[in-house]
Amino acid sequence: MEVCGKEIRFRGKLLRVARLEGEGYQFVDDPETALEPLLKFRPRPDLFTFIQRLPNPSPQQKFPMEWTNVAALPISTFDDWLSHQINKKTRNMIRKAEKKGVTLREVPFDEALVRGVHAIYNEAPIRQGRRFPHYGKDLDTVRRMTGTFLERSIFIGAFFDGELIGFAKLVIDEKCTQAGVMHLLSLHRHWDKAPTNALLAQAVRSCAERKLPNLVYGQFSHGKREGDSLADFKKHNGFQKIEIPRYYVPLTLRGRVALRLGLHHTLMEWIPAAAVVQYRKIRSLWYSRKLAGQANA
Repeated sequence: MEVCGKEIRFRGKLLRVARLEGEGYQFVDDPETALEPLLKFRPRPDLFTFIQRLPNPSPQQKFPMEWTNVAALPISTFDDWLSHQINKKTRNMIRKAEKKGVTLREVPFDEALVRGVHAIYNEAPIRQGRRFPHYGKDLDTVRRMTGTFLERSIFIGAFFDGELIGFAKLVIDEKCTQAGVMHLLSLHRHWDKAPTNALLAQAVRSCAERKLPNLVYGQFSHGKREGDSLADFKKHNGFQKIEIPRYYVPLTLRGRVALRLGLHHTLMEWIPAAAVVQYRKIRSLWYSRKLAGQANA
């Protein structure tokens, strides 16, 4: 369904939770107006949840809320970011990409980009120690995925010898207060050229040129997941962990009870942090052995 011209998606069976499609790239500007069609919808969702946009992290709504976080990079100029917001190692990685012959530029959404993204997605079934969800998707699916929010998107390509070896997609929010990193990915076989670092640098440059004050790269940490390679990458590139409100609006008696008892949280959020870390290690080891077995078959 649509609310205020924005698509709403539903998650869960026992507890139906409604939230914006593309949350983090678009926001609820008028929660009271958004609630009217949700209350009339049948079957009515039990909870409606939404997050608050930057730059103001202090609670602005009267609804029940919990704190969540985003990885946010405040941007003034590209030179300030390069000189003061990142460390020497990260600067060296950016220079390494240039010395290796990697070139960066903003690119249009066209068939060449879609085919390049398709090749990147289908290079490896495992990334960051877990199954990569976009591996195996066909060209039409990749075209639909990549083509969302086109009127507010910036596409950046990293090229080596004319080949697309990495890409980034940024989506600017409706009020131009932030750009969100929707995709940032490179080919494994070209990691020695640091294309991902170069893509992030160009993303900062593109935001600075448009006077966008914040670049957001998803969450800094997810529940019990505090430290991993992606979080380290964000930290080294100047991103900060910013706490922002997530609001929960109960729309049914079940929603009110679930919210009071904390049943709106996933099972993973209840598991102790040490167990989550151990699970991730076992998962990564299992996938690495599985891939080694496939390679030797």
